Amino acid sequence: MIMKRFMLFGLAVLVAGCAHMEGMLGGDQPGQDSMASGIKQALELSSVRASDALSQPGAYANNPALRIGMPEQASPIVNTLRQFGMGRYVDRVESLMNQGAEQAAAEAKDLFVSAVRNMTVTDALGIVRGDDTAATRYFRDQTENSLRQRYQPVIRSNLQQVGFYDEYRTMLDVYNTLPIRNRPNLDLEDYVLNQSLDGLFTRVAEEEALIRNDPLGRGSALIGRVFQGR
Repeated sequence: MIMKRFMLFGLAVLVAGCAHMEGMLGGDQPGQDSMASGIKQALELSSVRASDALSQPGAYANNPALRIGMPEQASPIVNTLRQFGMGRYVDRVESLMNQGAEQAAAEAKDLFVSAVRNMTVTDALGIVRGDDTAATRYFRDQTENSLRQRYQPVIRSNLQQVGFYDEYRTMLDVYNTLPIRNRPNLDLEDYVLNQSLDGLFTRVAEEEALIRNDPLGRGSALIGRVFQGR
């Protein structure tokens, strides 16, 4: 009888020890709260890295994939200016457009972090189980309207450094009242704003892809467990 009790006790210790060792080795699947915490860590890392990277001088201007040039619909005007030796004015405008985008990118960090901290467990689980851009879409849905409000004064401030910008805005107001069908949008502020945000979320998507592909190398052990076990 004593021997039987001893064997049962030993078996219980062995089972408990194996379970503990499995947990130490990360063999157990993370629970919902752990998964939510992991995805929040991943989102905060990817968004802050994107914001920091794009707020550096030259981040837009020196990247062919992100560089903001004059809008395509303004090409006839731009080409005419260059033909008459006024290309430096065009270059100056383009430089200020990219500079505005870079300065505005710094405004994204706080909004991204706030979006992460307000995220529900359901949101987090949907992202970790979603496709490769699920986190980027979540960020855009949650922050784009607020980002536009923060970006606009920064972009406008940069464009106002162009000597003729006030006159351009006056001309644009008149232009927008003309009864022209299929009138192209020549609002530089709106154009730079859209290009800036597209560039920002392109970079967030790149960071998301890096974390999904290498969660341990780009994040933490918890992030690794979450993405490797989804």
